[in-house]
Amino acid sequence: MNGAVNKQPFIVTAILPPDLAHWANTLRTAHYPPDRNYVKAHVTLFHSLPHFCGDEIRAALAQEAAGQGPVEAQLSGLALQDAGNALRLRSPEMLDVRGRLADRFHGLLTAQDMHEPQLHVTIQNKVTRQEARRLHAQLEPDIKPRKFQFLGLGLHIYRGGEWDFVRKYQFRG
Repeated sequence: MNGAVNKQPFIVTAILPPDLAHWANTLRTAHYPPDRNYVKAHVTLFHSLPHFCGDEIRAALAQEAAGQGPVEAQLSGLALQDAGNALRLRSPEMLDVRGRLADRFHGLLTAQDMHEPQLHVTIQNKVTRQEARRLHAQLEPDIKPRKFQFLGLGLHIYRGGEWDFVRKYQFRG
């Protein structure tokens, strides 16, 4: 940061197991427009937490991770979106983790982050509806439900497209 004060927002993600993250990233690399693919496959829990709350955010993530064991989840299929496709995930327990954090960040959340998310990993975006439908028809038969565990929380700084990784908070409760 060259001594400059960071004024970019923080992003919080749920950490996928390495095998699922690798597979999702392979799909994303193959199907996401390369000129817009700035980050690896991820599950966003919060899109924009204010830069001036960095210490509070770090403390909240550390506390949550310390008291939480790996979180049960399921890849449940492929979701067709308006301009792409995403791996649909289901995890009531991760939504509980996110809910506790949202309560702690009350008053700091943007309108987008005030709503409980539909957990997913975007593998294609910013394409025509026709391109999205075509990929959905191609991939859907091969996307099989499977169980997995989220391993922790990730903290990143948004850089206008790209993200800077800050820290991983491993679940260890």
